[in-house]
Amino acid sequence: MLLATTQVEDFDRFLEVFSNAGAEKRRQHGSEGALIFRDPNEADRVWVIFDWDAEGWESFVSNHEVPPIMKDAGHKSKPQAAEFAARCDA
Repeated sequence: MLLATTQVEDFDRFLEVFSNAGAEKRRQHGSEGALIFRDPNEADRVWVIFDWDAEGWESFVSNHEVPPIMKDAGHKSKPQAAEFAARCDA
């Protein structure tokens, strides 16, 4: 699992591209799916939990075909993976 965040120009546009062209490209790099959350404090920020490993993520973000997809999705900035801090028991 991998948690990432980004800022987008328009959520609906982002979701359309993320669910189609973005999903196809992520699958090529080993992603099994994603859960998308809207940030309650920042209207233009989304958080995504990917069923993906760090190696697949790095392969995806370094692929030269990805920036045009992100541009089409309206990313304001490059998505950033959150840094893992700790795992705690219930």
